[in-house]
Amino acid sequence: MRHSVNRPPTPDAGDEQEKELTLQEKINIKLMESGEKERLMDLLRERLIECGWKDEMKAVCRTFIMKKGRNNVTVDDLIRLITPKGRVAKHLKLMRVRSFVMQHLFLIP
Repeated sequence: MRHSVNRPPTPDAGDEQEKELTLQEKINIKLMESGEKERLMDLLRERLIECGWKDEMKAVCRTFIMKKGRNNVTVDDLIRLITPKGRVAKHLKLMRVRSFVMQHLFLIP
């Protein structure tokens, strides 16, 4: 088959085999199938509310908005402000995902 210099070759009909799933995709599928992903999200929401994180973030945002003026603040400003604090919550979720993966690693085909 001769290929054009300006474009990649057109795949043959036989080349359209299903792609192998990555480990990350397999893990995500297992998390969703088992319902663990939803449980993790619920746990995260509960913990953030219990520890007052949600209320704290609201207060931080309100203070920042009052200081800068409502018309001088963008959503991007608020995101930059609270992202470092949100990383703590992300770490909690990541630890639970790792635990789930280690417990169910051999179930992944």
